Amino acid sequence: MSTNGYSARRKEGNGQAWPGSDPAGEAESESVLAQSVRQAMEEYFDTLDGQSSHDLYALVMEEVERPLLASVLERCGYNQSRTAAVLGLNRATLRKKLRSHGLLES
Repeated sequence: MSTNGYSARRKEGNGQAWPGSDPAGEAESESVLAQSVRQAMEEYFDTLDGQSSHDLYALVMEEVERPLLASVLERCGYNQSRTAAVLGLNRATLRKKLRSHGLLES
C-alpha cells in the first residue's frame, strides 16, 4: 500500500499503517522517512565511536520535533488549525509546542 509516495504496512491486530514493518524486503518497503531516520541513527552511532548513549529517545524527539513543526507549519501556510490537523494534534497542544520551540510569535 502506498500513501503520498510513502510505503505503508498494516500493524497486525489493529490495521493501522506501519511503515517498513516487514523485515523481509525491508529496503524496498521502508518509507523514505524511515530510511532517513535509520541513516541518521547509523551516522549518530558512528560518531559515538563505541561509547554508550543515554536518553536516546528524548534526544531524537528533541532534535526532530522543532524541524517537523516548522516544516509542516510552513507547508500549511502558517495556518495553525491546518497544521494541527495535519499533525493530528489539537490546536492548543500545537501552540504549546510552537511556543516551547520559539516558533510562535507573541
